[in-house]
Amino acid sequence: MLTRPQALPSPDRHHPNQRGGGMGERAEADTAKPEAEDQARGLNAAAVRAMAAGQPARAHALLEEALSIAPTQVPLWLNLAGARRALGEPLAALSALDRALGLDPRNFMALLMRASLLDGMGEARQAGAAYGTALSLAPPDGALDAPTQRAVARARERHAQYLADLDAFLKGEIGGDLARCRSGEARRMARFVDGALGRTKPYHQQPAQFFYPGLPVMEFHDREDFPWLADLEAGTDAVRAELAAVLRDADDPRQFVPYIAYPDGLPLDQWAELNHSPRWSAFHFMHYGRPHAENRARCPRTAALLDAMPQPQVPGKSPAAMFSVLKPRTRIPAHTGVSNTRLVVHLPLVVPPGCGFRVGNETREWTVGEAWVFDDTIEHEAWNDSDQTRVILLFDIWHPALSVAEREMITRVMTGIDQFNGDAPPGEEAGSGL
Repeated sequence: MLTRPQALPSPDRHHPNQRGGGMGERAEADTAKPEAEDQARGLNAAAVRAMAAGQPARAHALLEEALSIAPTQVPLWLNLAGARRALGEPLAALSALDRALGLDPRNFMALLMRASLLDGMGEARQAGAAYGTALSLAPPDGALDAPTQRAVARARERHAQYLADLDAFLKGEIGGDLARCRSGEARRMARFVDGALGRTKPYHQQPAQFFYPGLPVMEFHDREDFPWLADLEAGTDAVRAELAAVLRDADDPRQFVPYIAYPDGLPLDQWAELNHSPRWSAFHFMHYGRPHAENRARCPRTAALLDAMPQPQVPGKSPAAMFSVLKPRTRIPAHTGVSNTRLVVHLPLVVPPGCGFRVGNETREWTVGEAWVFDDTIEHEAWNDSDQTRVILLFDIWHPALSVAEREMITRVMTGIDQFNGDAPPGEEAGSGL
């Protein structure tokens, strides 16, 4: 694949006139250019035949002659590199590829051949990095012929080994310092290395409505910043006991309402499948800032635990708190939340195997009784691939980076918009927005 000569493009007989010369000269140039390209094409075809016959030296001579006629044809430079490689001249082949990439810096075949040449020369690290560049521009496998697919498969293997070696080297460089880091610092450093190696991409906060600038962007926040998580987790057994009684009425529509419940006439996008569906439902304790008295009375210990949490108090919007129930074989599509001024807490209560949760680049499995805090304005999704129901306690909290004064002003801005527009708080039938 890497040394197979490339076909030349057909000459463009309608190419615009070049600068300089009178009409007669331009007409003569227009006639000469296609003729030259036809001559170069004939030489290239002869080179292809020579390579197929195992005559790389003859192919090389033909391609050099062709390039003296058409020096801007990238396929000719690629073919010349292949001939030089077959002649055992890798440095000369690299020189030809440099000429090709000078004309077309994003040429996938030239980049792939260059990486392969470096690999063959024993330059493992340079080749590994070069393979990464080529793979970033690779067409879909289905658009490649079998030899090129094999070359791409090898490129992926070599690039993966390069990344593993570089990762091990970098961990050795920072290992001593990493051991002294807090858990959150160590996790962020690991993510920094993954990003530097191109294994992950940056995700940003994308709130659907309210964006407050300057807040830290983290998928999962550090446990150390939330000392009350231990008290929350200590209440897991009591919450699970109340949940067990509630689940006996799981099919009662007065108790469990669809988590997604948008009215007709709104663009549903990714929510069309789950809108008004019991496959993802909620048993609300607080909904758009309003307490659900009956549900709180049925689960007094859960309600008391929630009351001790630093939840936002924004009339018509927050707090929100609920049992989030995900039925078997149900997936929640990737989405983002409403405002980065709050974070979301999960306390897993019933977690069968086959459940998972992704926020940005990080994917986790829930463990009963182990809570976490995440930023729901970063793209996230969840799934329950099991045959059993999954349940978590879900609620929102103020972003800890906000001062008391900021929280008060944010509240006035959010409620002020509704007041100015004359908007009433959403009814019980509306979606939660989480």
